[in-house]
Amino acid sequence: MAKVAAALREHGVSGEVITLPEPAPTAAAAAEQLGCTVGAIANSLVFDADGEPLLVLTSGAHRVNTELIARHVGATRVRRASPEFVRQATGQAIGGVAPVGHPAPIRTLVDKWLARHERVWAAGGHPRTVFPTTFEELVRITGGTPVEVE
Repeated sequence: MAKVAAALREHGVSGEVITLPEPAPTAAAAAEQLGCTVGAIANSLVFDADGEPLLVLTSGAHRVNTELIARHVGATRVRRASPEFVRQATGQAIGGVAPVGHPAPIRTLVDKWLARHERVWAAGGHPRTVFPTTFEELVRITGGTPVEVE
């Protein structure tokens, strides 16, 4: 969480990482605790794209179409990454992967649907931490590419 908070400060993000009262293993659980719609939760999903990590920040209301994502990035095959692959690529565990604070930059796609929300919530590096942000800020701090994910 400290690495994520430091990365957010480095990128000029004003939103602070907060700790939720309960674990939030799903977008629905996070939305319930935050009092927002599930669509305003920015799920951080790591995929294996031909052996390279790919981070997809998707609205909690969406499922990622891996064939569509493969076409976006020019990969032969995109599949959900194993917990070990995620930890190696991000330094974080599944369920709390933040958009930033990784050991090395990760190619990132950002679901255009998130732009419909004035404020979105992203994971803060631990399953019980989140921070408020915006679609535009997520694109800026990750160097991500806005795309349709489903």
